[in-house]
Amino acid sequence: MTTAPASSKLSAILPDLTLWRSSPGFRLLWVQGLITYFGSFMAMVALPLQIKELTGSPLAVGAMGAVELVPLIVFGLYGGALADAADRRRLILGTEAGLGLLAVVLLVNAALPQPMLWPLYLVAAGVSALAGMQRPALDSLIARIVPHDQLTAAAALNSLRWQTGAIAGPALAGLVVAYGGHAMAYGITVVAFAVSVLLCLRLDPAPPAHDAQKPSLRGIAEGARYAWSRPVLVGTYAIDLAAMLFAFPNTIFPFLADDLDAEWALGLMYAAGSVGSVVLSLTSGWTSRVRRHGLFVVFGAAGWGLAITAAGWVTNIWLVLLCLAFAGAGDMLSGLGRSTIWNQTIPEELRGRLAGIEVLSYSVGPQLGQVRAGAAAGWTGTRPAVWSGGLACLVSVGLLTAALPKLWSYDSETDEDALRRRARKEAAEVA
Repeated sequence: MTTAPASSKLSAILPDLTLWRSSPGFRLLWVQGLITYFGSFMAMVALPLQIKELTGSPLAVGAMGAVELVPLIVFGLYGGALADAADRRRLILGTEAGLGLLAVVLLVNAALPQPMLWPLYLVAAGVSALAGMQRPALDSLIARIVPHDQLTAAAALNSLRWQTGAIAGPALAGLVVAYGGHAMAYGITVVAFAVSVLLCLRLDPAPPAHDAQKPSLRGIAEGARYAWSRPVLVGTYAIDLAAMLFAFPNTIFPFLADDLDAEWALGLMYAAGSVGSVVLSLTSGWTSRVRRHGLFVVFGAAGWGLAITAAGWVTNIWLVLLCLAFAGAGDMLSGLGRSTIWNQTIPEELRGRLAGIEVLSYSVGPQLGQVRAGAAAGWTGTRPAVWSGGLACLVSVGLLTAALPKLWSYDSETDEDALRRRARKEAAEVA
């Protein structure tokens, strides 16, 4: 009996790097995104910490989610319609430059002798608007440049990029804020966005189809009707929304660190979930051979809820960090499933508008989750706010899975939308 060589076993586990080697466009987007994420996560830690220091209120920190919600909804939907009608490269470049300017505002405010509170909320709303407008263009551009059979591998590599920034950014931000102040953290964010804009200038143009519709409410409604008519898509949106709404405690991490007498571990708490995600990403080779991606969505979201529940129960900081790492792995698995299903089934002419709806599904949940966590922490205490949200996540995932069985049974080799999308893409590549 023969055994497979060790190199073959490793290649079956490690991420599939074929796309990284074969696609310069994907490679450029990957590097640009890594730099952007690094700078963004620096600000993500510094901003709520600065609000905490100025107000001392968990509700004030959680209010960031409320401030960000409306701009995210409005500009996420509009950005989806715009991504179908405009050059996606220009849209990405313009929004990236705008995000850099908002980082400058944070830097100037932090450098004042008495930093003001209202600019922090104003910038949070502006970042939400620009990010909501940009994300559909980025997501739909990936779907255009990546071959159909490499979509899961692309999702794994993009998640690895995001999580690398999520680990390095918060971990370094905690040290930078502690020893250099908020201004230094925001300064690093400004530099990161400046470099990212320079890289965006090197992207190839990505013009819309010649018969693309102009952005309109009618076009947005058309995309929404398509999404609503597909139970598999509805399931991906609903499960992620519920998981983030009930079990996204990041905004109250500063208070959880205080409760555990572990203020030094705040940066590690923000980074722990990303560590779990990176571990799963680095062992994601097997995911390219899976056909039933709906199972990823369900089991990943359930694992997230279970781990967040445990993080609220345990009192040892190292166990909390371990739970958060497991939560990150669950979120990563669910995200791989969602991204693959979206890119495998959605027609190119609707890709931008559906990407706008996707932005809402995975962004509105965390924004509302911040409000829920902040309010619950103010009423019941920090740790009950964490574990009760995790339990609510588990219950909601179970109910949604029972109500939407087509998500559970999704198979990329038999699903009609997936087969139709594959045939159209192959025909376009031949032409």
